This record gives sequence, structure tokens and C-alpha cells, in this order.
Amino acid sequence: MRISVIGCGYLGAVHAACMAKLGHEVVGIDVDERKIADLSAATAPFFEPGLEALLKEVQETGRLSFSTDMSAAADSDVHFICVGTPQKKGENAADLTYVDAALTSLLPYLDEDDVVVGKSTVPVGTAGRLAQIVKAHEETAHLIWNPEFLREGHAVADTLQPDRFVYGVPDGSEDHPAVAILDEVYAAPLSSGTPRIVTDHPTAELVKAAANSFLATKISFINAMAEVCEASGADVTRLADAIGMDERIGRKFLNAGIGFGGGCLPKDIRAFMARAGELGADQALTFLREVDAINMRRRTRVVELSRELCDGTLLGKRITVLGAAFKPESDDVRDSPALSIAAQLQLQGAVVTVTDPKALQNAAKRFPELHFEPDMDAAISGADALLLLTEWKQYQRLDPHALHSSVGSPRILDGRNVLDPGKWRAAGWVYRGLGRA
Repeated sequence: MRISVIGCGYLGAVHAACMAKLGHEVVGIDVDERKIADLSAATAPFFEPGLEALLKEVQETGRLSFSTDMSAAADSDVHFICVGTPQKKGENAADLTYVDAALTSLLPYLDEDDVVVGKSTVPVGTAGRLAQIVKAHEETAHLIWNPEFLREGHAVADTLQPDRFVYGVPDGSEDHPAVAILDEVYAAPLSSGTPRIVTDHPTAELVKAAANSFLATKISFINAMAEVCEASGADVTRLADAIGMDERIGRKFLNAGIGFGGGCLPKDIRAFMARAGELGADQALTFLREVDAINMRRRTRVVELSRELCDGTLLGKRITVLGAAFKPESDDVRDSPALSIAAQLQLQGAVVTVTDPKALQNAAKRFPELHFEPDMDAAISGADALLLLTEWKQYQRLDPHALHSSVGSPRILDGRNVLDPGKWRAAGWVYRGLGRA
């Protein structure tokens, strides 16, 4: 099929490449000239494992191209809207400026029976509003909402082999003409057994908001348990192992640590609360305020533990932060708890050095006042304390015996609870974890 992907940020660039991989003719469109130039040269403007290799592969077939001109969408049958929906400045609500602008720019190029597919995460009610705009411009065109469920670091696989598809159509009917068209787009993964659900617009929009809210709640729950474990002398990792054996609960997302960040969970749960308030259902989501508060409190707790680790004072202490990205296998530093903690430590008098395998360039743009060191050995040298705040594999594999002579004081705070406390203590280190005795 002929497909246009409007918005070539994280979601759009991955989606465009994967649709070409599935055999479609795809054009990616974005107003950012530099981004389009990079993608046209098969260079990803952000780090995502496997994406650059995929871009090169599909561009060699001639099925993928990029443009800054919206008219490039004119010959496409299906148009995916993949632009961002950031949090509004000074508010919890989502900013739909880019979604509205994308659709407005696309309207002149819509043809009969075209299908507009929304993939951006939007407040419930957005699809219905946009569908009316599409129908007013081209009566035979359709708007369908098809939320994405990508995990940064696994986005290519999550697009090519997703765990489910959700189609939101105006009447929620399997017989809606857009359903068959989207089935053709996703024919390959559907043929391999990927389940799909056809529902109405509001339900499809709520799927992503509800899923992210549940995951955020699960993370904040185990972090709340970590606070209780520290007060009682219990071990939150063993607690998580035990309750995770209950199939109703499960072990995933029960890893206590410094909390969640990134460009999705924090802003999505806040936007969900804001939209619920607009609908008069704000009391239904009051628990998300505490989920958000617990998450933010983890950052303060790490600063407190760092002070304890450094004999009660941060003033003049050389602290090395291992990790700047909000999660491993990513260079995304949006709302990164690691960087927030590093900045708080520096404000309280510590001499902070931050290292990360991929995210330092983005981190320097966000926090130019921090000191960044790409060489991990140089970053660690002479440190009074190490803080492991992003669980990159190379940090999990650090040898405490080999590092002992490199640091000024052998002290480490394991902000992700991924190290073996016994191994580090046996090597002469003072080890502190979160929610662990």
C-alpha cells in the first residue's frame, strides 16, 4: 500500500521504517529539515537499537523516502499521524497543537476513501473531534485511532511483532470499511497471530492512557513498598519476587528504584488526570496524584541516601552518576530521574560527574551546568561515591574488585537494585540499595 507517516520523531521514524519493512511504499513527512536530511541519509536522529540498520535496508529497496513537503502525502491511501503530544507548559493537560496542525496540513491532500490513522497519545474525545473535521472536508474519508505501545529500546520489534492491535472506529464495528484497510496494512503481523480488537474511538484512546496509568501505578506501588521496607528492615527485591509469583500480580514492573521518567508515563498520567477533570470524572483518578507524588519522592530519597552514604554531608564530595538516560538502550533524557538527581546533588554542594554510553549529548542540552564525561573510567576516577541510576548492562557488569583502586572511597548507591550486594560488600565497598537493608 501507499502510506504517509506525518511526524518523524521517535514514533514516526520507527513506524515509517517498519511499514516499509512490511512491504509498503512509505513517505515520512516532517517540518524539521535537519531531521529529514538525517533520515534520508539513513541516519537516525536518536538512538534506538536496530533502527539505523533497518533504515538502510528499506531505503535500498526504494520503498522508503522522506520529505518536508506535505504534498508528498497526496498519492497515499493511508496517512498515519505520529506527532508528539507534550505536556502543556504550566498545566497537566496534553498539548494537541501538533496533532491539529498535522491534520490541517493533510486535509488538502486527502482523496476519496483515504484513511487517516491516529497513533499519537491523545486525550479521550480527540478522535471524535478530528473525525468530524475529516468528514467535513472529504465525506468518504475515514479517521481511525490505532494507539501505539512501543517500548524505547525495543521499538522496532514492538512495531513489527506487536502484542496487540487496537482499532478505534466511529461505530466500533468490525464492518467499518477502514478496518479492512488497516488489516491490509498490518497483514504480516496479523497472519502470524497478533490479536486485534476493534472498538469505538473513546475506548481506543483510553487504552493507551489506561495502560500507562496501570504501569505507572505498579512502579509507584513497589517504590512505596521500598519506603516501608527501609523503615522495617525488609528487602524489597525479595518482597517483589514473592508477590510477583502470584499470577494475578506478576513480576514485571515491580523493580524498586529511582522511579519512572521519559516522554510517556509522567506526562500521560498527568494528561489523563486533566482530561478526567474536564469530563467531570476527576475523583476516579485521584489515586494517580499519589502515584505521581511517590515517583517524584524517589528522587529526593536518593539525594538523602547519597548524603548518608557520604558521612552526612554532600559539600565538596565527588559523586559520579552512572547513567543519564531515563532507561537503558535509549538516549532519551526527557524527565530523566537520573539527571534530576544529579542536578539536586550539585545544588547541595556535591561535585557531580555524569557518564552515559549514549545520552550525554542530549543531557548536556537539558542540564548544561552539569559536568559530563564520556569515558567511564575517567568519570569514576577519584570518586567519593558512585550512583548507579540507569541500568545499562555495562554498569551491571562492573567488577567491584577492579574498581576499588580507582575510586577515592569505595561507596556505591544502587539506584536500580541490579547489583549483587554481597559481591560488592565482599570487595570492600559500602553498598546501599533502595528498599534493602
